[in-house]
Amino acid sequence: QVISDFDMTLSRFGCNGRRCPTSHNILDNSRVISEDGKKKLRDLLHYYYPIEIDPNRTLEEKRPLMVEWWTRAHELLSQQKIQRGDIAQIVRESDAMLRDGFNELFDQLHKHNIPLFIFSAGVGDILEEIIRQANVFYSNVNVVSNYMDFDDKGILTRFKAPLIHTYNKNNSVLQGTEYFQQLSARTSIILLGDSMGDLTMADGVPNVENILKIGFLNDKVEERREKYLGAYDIVLESDETLDVVNGILRYILVE
Repeated sequence: QVISDFDMTLSRFGCNGRRCPTSHNILDNSRVISEDGKKKLRDLLHYYYPIEIDPNRTLEEKRPLMVEWWTRAHELLSQQKIQRGDIAQIVRESDAMLRDGFNELFDQLHKHNIPLFIFSAGVGDILEEIIRQANVFYSNVNVVSNYMDFDDKGILTRFKAPLIHTYNKNNSVLQGTEYFQQLSARTSIILLGDSMGDLTMADGVPNVENILKIGFLNDKVEERREKYLGAYDIVLESDETLDVVNGILRYILVE
């Protein structure tokens, strides 16, 4: 089975010399957010993002600050009267891009009946729509993420619990982890991530025999290289493709 992060792992980090948006950015920068809302969300990003990727802070230090960031961002978004019907259009108008080679990855996994579990601290409604618009939302794809809660009129009122941020992607937020129990016969895992927080995504899997951890090092490459090399089996720098992952899958599936 494959367990993957979404933003900046399955989706691209850079497009045409610019930063690609994450599922949160897509929403934050869309036309449904007021100028005042955009400014407040930007301020949060500028304050908390450097903390999130700071190699010198411990996870213990980061966790409460990430909860604070996500909670404040979700509260701001919930004040914006976002409509469920706007989501598809917001995604269409955004610069969201999946990494080159995504078609082969999703197609191969689907064809060989290999479960793809996407574990994301982003916005589930947005990332599902990105996958849907790319025509690769197959039956073997499962997503755990932050989902919006809409009222009867289809207006966003809040985000559903549990809150998933960069550094709690582990058992604590997978209710009952029935998903992994069903897959207990699948003892080999390919894990894809782009943050140190992604390394715990497979913690809920029973009887793991083999796990290959592939990390995309997108940002602050020099400062973080050593940490990534110590934690991931393979580290890909400035690689906007899924070629390595696809190559490994091709090799495994032929055997």
